[in-house]
Amino acid sequence: MTAEHDIAVTINGCTVRARVEPRMLLSDFLRHELGLTGTHVGCEHGVCGACTILLDGDSVRACLTLAVQTDGAIIETVESLGSAEKLSPLQEAFRTCHGLQCGFCTPGMLMTCMDLLKKYPLASDDQIREGLSGNLCRCTGYQHIVEALRSVVPKKERAA
Repeated sequence: MTAEHDIAVTINGCTVRARVEPRMLLSDFLRHELGLTGTHVGCEHGVCGACTILLDGDSVRACLTLAVQTDGAIIETVESLGSAEKLSPLQEAFRTCHGLQCGFCTPGMLMTCMDLLKKYPLASDDQIREGLSGNLCRCTGYQHIVEALRSVVPKKERAA
């Protein structure tokens, strides 16, 4: 029998305390224990990026992170961005620019974009494409996603 561990994490602004098995993946913890199903699991090898979340402000693969490793951390999932009634500017850009495609990769793309917007100037489409290169879109809709991200870069700079 494997001993469980108590963890306390802040997820989307709310403190969550839970008892988890040492081998439980963060993606399973978010989806199955907390019902935050916006974090998708694609490849379970960290290749596709569908499970990307923000962990202490950095984008990480939830399928490669153990829940027990996040004790004391701040986690942001796609559910933190907005709601169906009030989309975040980035979500609205994805909708407007047709970057949603089938939607499976969208949560990971959005969370990667949030990280990119905070850290990089994204002055060119090449920089945007390089930043998104770790996320796979099976619909091959990268152009729309690039356009969506490009459309919010000036808004971010104006707000600063």
